Amino acid sequence: MINPFTEEHEAFRKTVRAWVEKELTPHSLEWDRAGIFPREIFKQAGELGFLGINHDPKYGGSGLDYWFVTAFSEELTRSQNAGVNMALLVQSQMATPIINELGTDEQKREFLEPALKGERIAALGVSEPGAGSDVANIKTTARRDGDDYVINGSKMWITNGTRADFITLGVRTGEAGYGGISLVTFPTDVKGFSVSKKLDKVGNLSSDTAILYFEDCRIPRRYVIGEENEGFYHIMTNFQGERLVGAITAVSGMERMVEDSIRYGNEREAFGKPLIKFQVWRHKFVEHLTAIEAAKRLTYHAVALYDAKENPVKEISMAKLFAGDLAQKVAYDCQQFFGGMGYIEETPVARAWRDVRLITIGGGTSEIMKEIISKLYGL
Repeated sequence: MINPFTEEHEAFRKTVRAWVEKELTPHSLEWDRAGIFPREIFKQAGELGFLGINHDPKYGGSGLDYWFVTAFSEELTRSQNAGVNMALLVQSQMATPIINELGTDEQKREFLEPALKGERIAALGVSEPGAGSDVANIKTTARRDGDDYVINGSKMWITNGTRADFITLGVRTGEAGYGGISLVTFPTDVKGFSVSKKLDKVGNLSSDTAILYFEDCRIPRRYVIGEENEGFYHIMTNFQGERLVGAITAVSGMERMVEDSIRYGNEREAFGKPLIKFQVWRHKFVEHLTAIEAAKRLTYHAVALYDAKENPVKEISMAKLFAGDLAQKVAYDCQQFFGGMGYIEETPVARAWRDVRLITIGGGTSEIMKEIISKLYGL
């Protein structure tokens, strides 16, 4: 595959890398231990144009191609903090693209524009206590009452949930099943909305993840995104961008883990020679480097199709499946290579091993990816 990145892409990459290494990486452990990171980071990212890379310039975006998003996502992994990465990608590539695509001018000015500036924090509210990957079974309702919707229910696993200013929210406006779901923009200052609980996760510790509760929350019906009862299709479309950045960051994260391990292996000696000079480890890392390159090429193929406005559900599902499962093996072996140092949280590989576990669960499990691919092949 010919290098897809132009000089403009690479210049942008350098800008992202400089910001990440100066403003994020030095605080990676501190923010994990705090369980949150400063809200100012959203503002910084917005001012640098990182939150609206491929969004409409009319509302503060840059209107750039998806390879710029790819470069941004790859460089984020240098933060050594998956929670910050997750929060920024939810803001820029999960909660806002559907508003950019289908929102009204009013919605874009009220929600999208300040989100791209980092002034309002966005969340995506689809998953529920009883419906994760099973989106067609969501229970949160939005009942018509004149020109309003009255919303009742709960959401779970919501990134940015404890401090979101608005939520791109999946609700049931019609019949049971996929045909009765809508998406709405939901401002969190509405009466009846509450954060029920901040979840204590195994990893991604600096990203606030919450259970949300809605009790007779009233919003205008004009806040519906696109057409009423067409939300299932919009959510499925939105999932593709979420899963693609998941694959991109998984591949880049693996590259960082292996780079750190090889660097450590050249410095750390055992039995009179550097660790990396033991054949068992040289061969192990060559196997991983080969598999990572394969994952990268599959992911880049999916990016190329996505950037061309194709519908690469198969390729994105394959990329997330392959990269996500591979990341578990790479993280395990890199941590093993570090020995005892790989088991203390001050070492980035220890936190990476913990954080990378999410990639096969969040945004659609590996099992769901297999089901999607099976159906596409008529199996």
